Amino acid sequence: MTEVILKPGHVRPLWAGHPWVFAQGIAKVIGPAAAGSEVRVLDAEGHVLGRGLYSPKSAIPVRLYTQHGDKPLDLELLTERLERALARRRLFELPNSDTNALRVVNGEGDGLPGLIVDRFGDVVTLQFLTAGMKLREPLVLEAVQAVLAPRAVVDRTPAASAEREGFRAEGGVIAGDTQLAAMQFEERGLRFEIPLSLAQKTGFYLDLRALRQKLARLAKGRRVLDCYAYVGAAGMHMARGGAAQVKAVDSSEAAVLTGRRCIELNQLGAVMSIERADAHQALAAAAAEGGYDLVLCDPPKLAPTRAAAKRAEKAMQMLAKAAAAATRPGGILVLCSCSAGLGLQALGRALAVGASMARRRATVLDRVFQDVDHPTPAAFPEGLYLSSVIAEIDVHG
Repeated sequence: MTEVILKPGHVRPLWAGHPWVFAQGIAKVIGPAAAGSEVRVLDAEGHVLGRGLYSPKSAIPVRLYTQHGDKPLDLELLTERLERALARRRLFELPNSDTNALRVVNGEGDGLPGLIVDRFGDVVTLQFLTAGMKLREPLVLEAVQAVLAPRAVVDRTPAASAEREGFRAEGGVIAGDTQLAAMQFEERGLRFEIPLSLAQKTGFYLDLRALRQKLARLAKGRRVLDCYAYVGAAGMHMARGGAAQVKAVDSSEAAVLTGRRCIELNQLGAVMSIERADAHQALAAAAAEGGYDLVLCDPPKLAPTRAAAKRAEKAMQMLAKAAAAATRPGGILVLCSCSAGLGLQALGRALAVGASMARRRATVLDRVFQDVDHPTPAAFPEGLYLSSVIAEIDVHG
């Protein structure tokens, strides 16, 4: 088997359980190394650190799926990891009688780097994020169908990710009901119907479930502005939770049309509306009108790479400024980052600076991360990518 030898000083993270081998840590590669092949990783003294899948063009050429050097990524291992991942979710009663949408495999967090498996009712969506996982697609499908028995399996691999890894994302139904047009599922009793044509992530932001649950309680009696709302899931939770009014905005016409359908399904139209609008324009209009009692801002990923972190923090500061100005004194502002490069500490700084620029003071009341079906290895801080702060906004004083 091909062997990847590490430079001294790059071993300890892998020994502790970090699953990534960075390009700058590799001293040499011994043997043929085709994209997607299995390789054994060793330190400079020949001690085996693990086995992973090779992506020669990536800044992360190896992603380890085991710390054992002789364990192949075959159907038996895929099935075992899938069953173990389900057992982890059952610890937190997922799925349950009113929530049948969950992340079943969270890549590195479930020992299968490069693979995302989400379940939405009787439909499973997959993302193949490395060439190695894409090469094993038939095995993945066999394991998924044996363990989950879905009505259909849908490929939601991002085209950009596939291109970086040297393959083409198929998209659409790749197994099961080829006539499937939409995914129907429930979260905490709310019904959702998401067309397959709405290709945002794997179809829905499952990672924000814990935040949505908290917001449902916080919104009672409040006027709410939900920016970057996608299909309005957070707003629907707040409307059902007793919000006086919910206005949701998103720039995607397809997302807005789907959101209106979901609002209708859940009979929330008397309290909630969703419209196509630019978030910054909506925030400026809200500020001019005296502000909302609760403002939620969950923008798209601002820091896709570490190099973009400084620029992303500046952009988050400007968003925080606009959002703080759109929140009435004594109200609640919720600010989210889905970038590991813009984590909790940077998010807090951006909130403080932005609020100050708006002549407001922000007091953080709570912090929320990705929900429990998005586990991450303890040695892998990059896996904790979602951070949200819930803050009280007041005038300077």
